[in-house]
Amino acid sequence: MSDTLFESKVNKDYGASSITVLKGLEAVRKRPAMYIGDVGMRGLHHLVYEVVDNSVDEAMAGHCSEIEMIVNTNGSVTVIYKGRGIPVEMHPTEKKSSLEVVMTVLHAGGKFDKDSYKVSGGLHGVGVSVVNALSEWLKAEVVRDGVRYEQTYRRGVADGPVRELGKARGRGTTVTFMPDQQIFKARDFNFETLIERLRELAYLNRGLKIVAEDKRDGAKDTFEFKGGIAEFVKYLDENRTALQGKPIYFELEREGVPVEVAMQYNDGYTDNIVTYVNNIHTIEGGTHLVGFKAALTRTLNNYAAKNKLFKNDKMSLSGDDVREGLTCVISVRVQEPQFEGQTKSKLGNSEVKGIVEQVVNDKLGEYFEEHPHEAKRICEKSILAARAREAARKARDLTRRKTALESGSLPGKLADCSTKDIDKSELYIVEGDSAGGSAKQGRNREFQAILPLRGKVINVEKARLDKILGNEELRTLITAIGAGIATEEEFDLSRCRYGKIIIMTDADVDGQHIRTLLLTFFFRYQRPLIEQGKMFIAQPPLYGVWKGKKRRYAMDEVERNRIVEKEFNGPQGVTVQRYKGLGEMNPDQLWETTMDPENRTLLNVTLEDAAAADHVFSMLMGDAVEPRREFIEKNAKYATDLDV
Repeated sequence: MSDTLFESKVNKDYGASSITVLKGLEAVRKRPAMYIGDVGMRGLHHLVYEVVDNSVDEAMAGHCSEIEMIVNTNGSVTVIYKGRGIPVEMHPTEKKSSLEVVMTVLHAGGKFDKDSYKVSGGLHGVGVSVVNALSEWLKAEVVRDGVRYEQTYRRGVADGPVRELGKARGRGTTVTFMPDQQIFKARDFNFETLIERLRELAYLNRGLKIVAEDKRDGAKDTFEFKGGIAEFVKYLDENRTALQGKPIYFELEREGVPVEVAMQYNDGYTDNIVTYVNNIHTIEGGTHLVGFKAALTRTLNNYAAKNKLFKNDKMSLSGDDVREGLTCVISVRVQEPQFEGQTKSKLGNSEVKGIVEQVVNDKLGEYFEEHPHEAKRICEKSILAARAREAARKARDLTRRKTALESGSLPGKLADCSTKDIDKSELYIVEGDSAGGSAKQGRNREFQAILPLRGKVINVEKARLDKILGNEELRTLITAIGAGIATEEEFDLSRCRYGKIIIMTDADVDGQHIRTLLLTFFFRYQRPLIEQGKMFIAQPPLYGVWKGKKRRYAMDEVERNRIVEKEFNGPQGVTVQRYKGLGEMNPDQLWETTMDPENRTLLNVTLEDAAAADHVFSMLMGDAVEPRREFIEKNAKYATDLDV
């Protein structure tokens, strides 16, 4: 990205006068989504992350041990980090304070100087200036060399020069900003969302103390983990039964690239490998993940063969086998990371693959030799997984889209759509035959397909793949979608038969449970559908309100009462129906309220934090009861409009 955005006007007299030049931070305000993703809640919270990332870069450079993040009563956010303090002296080429340059010029900062920062995260010098551009106001305070300095800004423009406020002890930087209401329609920060990222950063930076405070309601959390990512793995796995006494942990720097790995096997059947580069979550993995997987498969096969754990010489373990029940965090530090992929979060540096592979080969091999009991248990679990994989092979073949299409074996209960345009097609997964019948009659047959499921699907958190593929409802679902199972060898997103996958269940407790079971399946075995924004949840109304021929619908009690009082002038002659299930709605009502693209509301299922999502799914659907009880007690107050 550049600090100047060129925008052309399409007209007959296209020439020099048609070119609009946006200088400085004007480009950021003109196209904010280019810099922070969007101007919704995700982009709003991204502002905080960018300022915090600057603080963490100071920590990675060895100059900061404590960070404080405060959501103030007026809705602004303050980030305090006791680092070196942003320089305030005159910049040699910009002819203004270095602090003002950092705050108002894109791509300006110490991160481009390898003497200042060996590695860094964030947006490579863009971050804090983007936050400034998208803030109604911002105040930066710096303590350096015994003096406190301050500069304030309005929508990215300095109010005046840097001011000296007098003598001060210590050193560091404090940034307070108020998101601009001209950019963000909603400016109410979610404290829980913020602390998920702060907790993650504390795990990734061993010994770094991060204090988070919400002055709006007094909530406060402190994160400091002496064990670093080893504690991260224990946190992710706290709802499962571990096969080892404590996580396997090793770190080693090779060719200037520090590599940290923490891993633990549990009695579950899915893997959860979370990867980072310079504290940036690489959602799509990359070369560090490829190197780890190769080394893990080789090391377990070598150990099992050497110790005669295989029943015959022809047996070997696949990558899926050795990763069953594995929870792992991989963190590498790279001076100049290259990112690629759909979300620009896939590491592309080719040299990192070999580095990680060598480190894991050496260190994991050492661990197995020193811990033969744990090594044997891990290998035995992988061997059981291999047997289950063989047992599942036939069932898996039935789910492949190619086989399904060539043999004409799409599920009989699937009412498919007629369009061949995948981007326009939609698959509604509907609870029960009654609701399925209404949906089939009410849909637009051109682009909407309906798949009714009978009863509750299997809980995939407690089942191996062979059991999952033996479940008729899930096998039908996999076949209908057409992309296969999301293992390394099986899943192919390009073969997905629909542009949108929409879960449509009742609003009662059973419906909510079915939705959670389905989301657990999609998260564990078809996660790319979520990552690529193809998963949605339908929002049928809870109430129908009639008066004569006039009909309105309400999503909750508040909206129902507003309709009765404001639109119908009171309850006289008004009929209210509470829909206990989708099957109670006539086909035309279901279309009008829930399936018509012009009127419906769909919730897009997103994956902001895969580690946090894994923790929640394992807690909700796993064997451990106490964490689930605590979660329900803590969050019960947020559950509304459930028909129990």
